[in-house]
Amino acid sequence: MCLAAPSKIIEIRDDMAVTECFGQIREVSLMLMMEEVAIGDYVLIQAGGFAFERIDAERARESLALMAELLEQGGEAAIRPLGSA
Repeated sequence: MCLAAPSKIIEIRDDMAVTECFGQIREVSLMLMMEEVAIGDYVLIQAGGFAFERIDAERARESLALMAELLEQGGEAAIRPLGSA
């Protein structure tokens, strides 16, 4: 199962965005986005590196808080950034 953590857009360059989630910086494609996004928006990202949905900032913060709580309870193995073992 894949869990998409909300990632905050910190920079936009053409059809690419630089995002941050739990201190991890990642460049992702905006090609699948059906709506415009801006710096400060939160998006969900597929494993292949494509942002596919913009989500409400309040919903993103709630999800990130729950994920952070899981990390605290289960250690670092509970949630890993994509591509890590």
